[in-house]
Amino acid sequence: MIAPDLADDFRGKAVLVTGGLGFIGSTLARELVVLGANVVLIDSLIPEYGGSRANIEGLESDVEVHISDVRDEHALKEHVRDRDVIFNLAGQTSHLDSMIDPYTDLEINCRAQLSILEACRHNNPDVKIVFASTRQLYGRPRYLPVDERHPIAPVDVNGINKAAGEWYHLVYGDVYRIPVAVLRLTNTYGPRMRVRDARQTFLGDWLRRLVRGEELVIWGDGKQRRDFNYVDDAVRAFLLAASRDDANGRTYNLGDSNHVSLHELAELMVRVNGSGSYRFEPFPADRKVIDVGDYYSDFARIRDSLGWEPRVTLEEGLQRSIRFYREQGDRYWS
Repeated sequence: MIAPDLADDFRGKAVLVTGGLGFIGSTLARELVVLGANVVLIDSLIPEYGGSRANIEGLESDVEVHISDVRDEHALKEHVRDRDVIFNLAGQTSHLDSMIDPYTDLEINCRAQLSILEACRHNNPDVKIVFASTRQLYGRPRYLPVDERHPIAPVDVNGINKAAGEWYHLVYGDVYRIPVAVLRLTNTYGPRMRVRDARQTFLGDWLRRLVRGEELVIWGDGKQRRDFNYVDDAVRAFLLAASRDDANGRTYNLGDSNHVSLHELAELMVRVNGSGSYRFEPFPADRKVIDVGDYYSDFARIRDSLGWEPRVTLEEGLQRSIRFYREQGDRYWS
């Protein structure tokens, strides 16, 4: 159980999770069921975006699932009605895909977010919304660690559209008094993440390669530093933001004070796995131009405001992830 101390906040509550069959959404759904919430999930199940019915295996009788696209404005009206909380995780998360197909990214990460908010404004203005934003909107850090006062300077279309989606939420919270909180996620990983390819995150690709006995590929010199959050820690942040009124109207960085280089990460993964190897390759041109270099967060605001900090160490989280994909990997990369 991720957040037993929050059971009283969610027991009997009507909760909607957009992107609910995805990696973080399904993990959140599992915890909400344990906490006693009445959970509805919507997901488009677009193959490239990581949603899968396998992510809620064993949970089917405990949640209500609608295969629906957040771009469907008419369906949204009914989905948001009578909900106490909405965890808004629906989105296109691939930075590379956003450069290849910017219009789809615009539709999902901007227009659809506006549609969700309009549906709430007209049908359920008192619902609490927690929006999943991203550290990508900061772009290349001007200083480290990056706090919430850092300039917003995205280096790709995805970052621009996620920033717009975030601001839609904050404006609707300010103007229409919809209680909204925003979490800026950074490198979330764990069981049920997309590992089929590197479309969403290189770490998923590395986990697949490691478990299958294939060589890890480090682009560039591997000196780029990153921080990582295990999915259970990210879920706890969502639950805290939803349960606290003092989170309304605020943005919070997630992150970890333990940051590592990608070279160090590869060595750690090989050690935790008990075997493996890696090699260095030149950065692909299409990825190099949108790479942000070193990035790690200052998460003091959410620590001081909501009492959140990561509990699962990187080594422990990798152990759990590797164990999961050893047991169930065939379902996630086939």
